[in-house]
Order: sequence, then C-alpha cells, then structure tokens
Amino acid sequence: MERVEAELFTHGGNDAVVRLQGRNFPGVLIQGDTLSTLQADVAEIIELCTAGDLEEARYVAGLLHADLGEKLQRYTDALEVHGIRRPF
Repeated sequence: MERVEAELFTHGGNDAVVRLQGRNFPGVLIQGDTLSTLQADVAEIIELCTAGDLEEARYVAGLLHADLGEKLQRYTDALEVHGIRRPF
C-alpha cells in the first residue's frame, strides 16, 4: 500500500470528489459496497432483458440512470465551485 496526498473537493464519505497527485481532473471515490450495488443493478437489468421483462428492466435502468445522474451532478457542481472545467 502506498500513501498519497489527494485534494478533497466535497465532503468525505461516499461519492467524494477527489484529485490525486499528477492528475489534471478530479475523480469520484465510490465505496466498494456502492460499486457492488451498481454492478448488481446492471446484472439485474441484463437478467430482466434476457427474460423479456422489458418493463421492469426499464424501471431498474431508470433508477440506475437517476443514481448515476446524481453522482455526475455532484461531480460537476464540485468542479464548478472550484473553477475547474469539465473533462467532457
């Protein structure tokens, strides 16, 4: 394990916006349990599509889309507050 310094652009916790040394842009720190949940949500969408349950798949995909949208908004808000242009 290596210890490094990082700049924290939002409060700590899940979905913290941080920039590691040597990087031009910050990233989003996603905790392991949240990453596992995101992966499980995508797996559920695949299973529902495979089973032909497109209505439920659409619903789950909508929830996932909204969750990722909130994370992206937190990221872009943090960049804006600190005068950093978006990398996209």
